Amino acid sequence: MSSLLALQQRSQLLQVVRSFFTTRDFLEVDTPLLLPNIIPESQILSFRCEDSFLHTSPELPMKMLLAQGADKLFQICHCFRKGERGRLHLPEFTMLEWYRAGWSYEELMLQCEEFLGTVAKEMVVCSGIDADGDLLRYGRKISLLPPWQRLSVAEAFGEYSDLSPEEAIEQDLFDEILVTKIEPNLGWERPTFLYDYPVSLGSLARCKEENPTVAERFELYIGGIELANGFSELIDPEEQRRRFVYEIEQMRVNSNIKLSMPEEFLQSLSSMQDTAGIALGFDRLLMLLTGLDRVEKIVPLVLEV
Repeated sequence: MSSLLALQQRSQLLQVVRSFFTTRDFLEVDTPLLLPNIIPESQILSFRCEDSFLHTSPELPMKMLLAQGADKLFQICHCFRKGERGRLHLPEFTMLEWYRAGWSYEELMLQCEEFLGTVAKEMVVCSGIDADGDLLRYGRKISLLPPWQRLSVAEAFGEYSDLSPEEAIEQDLFDEILVTKIEPNLGWERPTFLYDYPVSLGSLARCKEENPTVAERFELYIGGIELANGFSELIDPEEQRRRFVYEIEQMRVNSNIKLSMPEEFLQSLSSMQDTAGIALGFDRLLMLLTGLDRVEKIVPLVLEV
């Protein structure tokens, strides 16, 4: 793909995404990239900038805006994660994140189906989309027509692994099994929602009422690629604090990174109503729509850092 064509398609996708949300009365926000503190997540490394951090996602300030009374927010922004570079990763990338008060992760899954279907129909000029926008061509033909597959984490481990999710966590093999045995099989006939993660792997997600051992979290896969991560938000400040204590300790032990508790964020949680939120990789979405195999091919400039 020529660099000019990639720029044109990226520009069009930005416009299509904004149109989808603004026509549904979502408010676009533009929160700071530089934060005095970040959400403790032991699996994600951040860049320090003097006494602050470049954000790894806009989650913290967007939730604080929800606590102030906003109910439908979206943002398209650059995010920064240290040590991430490969076919699907860059240390600086573009994220689409949105939140809807009054929803759970189930309504969010339905909106993902609507969102991708709408985007595909508007982006049929891309080489990876058929003329009707109902079919994605990414090595194979992937139908975008709903309903999409819904597969629980327990079901996925039962089908593709000899271990249960709990056994995999105990043996520190969960991520390895997920990446090598499960993810490559997901989202090939149609997109797949992998849902109900063990609660220890959903530090910001609400526990499932009928089964508190799992969190109301899902990841969306297309063509074996994780495209989005969404969940019903945890809004209990005391429970969130307990989970953050664990994450902060893991970061100290594993990476020698010392974080302080995000007190202002925790205080805001008591003012939030039930909410669902999702982060979707904008660059990966464009990569899928254009049928390309590396995310750097659709980024305007990739500079070594």
